[in-house]
Amino acid sequence: MLSPRRLGAIARKEFIHVIRDWRSLYLAMAIPLVLILLFGYALTMDLKEVPTVVWDQSHTPESRDLLSLFSGSPYFSILESHNSYQGLKAALDRGYAMIALVIPHDFAQKVQGNRDVTVQVIADGSDANTGRLALSYAGQLGLIYSGRIQAQRVRILGKGDLPVPVELVPRAWFNPDLRSQNNIIPGILAVVMVVIAAMLTSVTVSREWEMGTMEQLISTPLRVPEIVLGKVIPYFVIGMVDVAIAVAMGEWLFHVPLRGNPALLFSMAAVFLTGALFFGMMLSITLKSQVLANQIALVASYLPTLILSGFVFAIGNMPLPLQWLTYIVPARYFIALLRGIYLKGIGLEIMWVNALLLTLYALLMVLLAHKQMKLKLE
Repeated sequence: MLSPRRLGAIARKEFIHVIRDWRSLYLAMAIPLVLILLFGYALTMDLKEVPTVVWDQSHTPESRDLLSLFSGSPYFSILESHNSYQGLKAALDRGYAMIALVIPHDFAQKVQGNRDVTVQVIADGSDANTGRLALSYAGQLGLIYSGRIQAQRVRILGKGDLPVPVELVPRAWFNPDLRSQNNIIPGILAVVMVVIAAMLTSVTVSREWEMGTMEQLISTPLRVPEIVLGKVIPYFVIGMVDVAIAVAMGEWLFHVPLRGNPALLFSMAAVFLTGALFFGMMLSITLKSQVLANQIALVASYLPTLILSGFVFAIGNMPLPLQWLTYIVPARYFIALLRGIYLKGIGLEIMWVNALLLTLYALLMVLLAHKQMKLKLE
C-alpha cells in the first residue's frame, strides 16, 4: 500500500529541488511562451502578399485591368515593373520577388479580337509550397479575368448576363477562414508537453544516481511506487500550468476558438502528460546519466511529435511505411483530440478511440517506469 506520508515527503523534496534550481523552473515556464510565439507567428501556411514583379509589354487598359486583380488581391503584392527578362530574373535570383508576370505586347489585340492569349507566370520554385500556392491563386485570378471578358462580350451582344450552368459555392467548416494558426496552435500543446516532460523528468532519477543520494533513498522505508510517483508529481503540476498558459495564449493572443469542453481538454492533456512524464522517468532510471537521458528523451519524443504526429505534415501525404510508423506516436492521437475539441467541439462520443489509446499509453509508461525502478533497486 502507498503511504500518503512517504509519498508527500518525496513530492515535497522534489518541489524544493525544483524551486532551488531556478534555471530549470525558469525554462519550464519560458519554453511554452517561446514555442507558442515562434510556432504561432513563424509557422504559417497562409499565403499573403507574395512579392511580385511585372513586365507589361502591352501597356493598355486591358493589361492594367488584369494587373488590378493582382494588386487588389491580398495574396499578391506588386513591387515593381521591369522592361526585360533580365530584370525579372535578377529579382527572382536575389529573393526580392517570388512571382513574375509577363504580359505579351499583343495582349489587348487578342482580347479584343476574341482570340486566345497567354500570360506567363514565373514562380520561384526553391520554396515549393509557396510557389505551388501562388501559381494556383494566379490561375484563379486568370479565370476571373476571363469570366469578366466573356461577360462583357455577352452584354455587348445584347444577350443579357452570361449564364452559369454550374456554380460551386465553397464553404469550409470548423475553420471558415482557413487560418493556419487555428490548426497549428492546438498542436503546439503536444509539442510543449513533450519538451517539458523530456527536459524535466529525464534527469530526476539519473541526478540521484550521479550525486550518490540514491543509496540514501534506498536505505529508507520508501517503496518503489512512492519514489516514482513522488518524483513525478511536481513536474505534473508544472506541466499542467504550462498547458493552461498555452491555452490562454492561444485564445487571447491568436484568437483560436475553443468550441469544445475545456474540462475534457485538460483531462486529455493530463493523460498525455502522464505518459510523457513517465517515459522520461523510465529513461532517467535506465540510463543513470542526466545528459544522455535528456538527449535521448528529446530525440525520442520531440522529433516524432514534430514530424510524425500530423502537427506540421499531413500523415496522408507521407510514404506508406511512415504512415504505419505514426500509429506508435502518442502525439498523433492527442493532436487529433485537440483539434477535435478546439475546432469541431466534439467529445469522447466520437474520439473515444484516441482517448483510450492515450490512456493505454500512459498506463504502459507508468508500469514500465515502475518495473525499471524495481530492477535497478534490486
